[in-house]
Amino acid sequence: MKTLSGRKRYNVLGVLNYATKFVHTVTNDSYITATEVCKMLIMLEEYYRGRTIALVLDNARYQKCKAVMNLAEQLKIELIFIPAYSPNLNLIERFWKFVKTELRTKFYDDFSEFCAADDIIASSVGENRARVETLINEKVQLFDNLQQVSEHFFEQRRKSNEEKAA
Repeated sequence: MKTLSGRKRYNVLGVLNYATKFVHTVTNDSYITATEVCKMLIMLEEYYRGRTIALVLDNARYQKCKAVMNLAEQLKIELIFIPAYSPNLNLIERFWKFVKTELRTKFYDDFSEFCAADDIIASSVGENRARVETLINEKVQLFDNLQQVSEHFFEQRRKSNEEKAA
């Protein structure tokens, strides 16, 4: 029985286009850092040149650093950060679930073969589009009108409601 002989890292930074289900990726075999996020921003600006780009991100430190923020501003890419601890609002997490499910059904003889297997990600706009559509569709949870809850949030909300009722 073949088993893994050790841990090797293969990181994929992905951006999912909600409308087309196309996934842009930046990969490496070390760690995802602000450098990879900046590469992604440049790639997106080139691919979608002339169009408005709004990128929804989680709250990873390497996504909120000055280098990323400055480059996004320079490239006119709007960065929208989801609330902390809200993976349900991050659509790419649904896509990664699909990818991981597909990966569990395959065996790769060596690590380089595994790293070259981008066909699963590419299948999101091809043979697996219908499956991806079931995970990412019009019924997604939106977060435009969310309010951050502070220490006195509910007290202020109660007072506001009382004032409206009066």
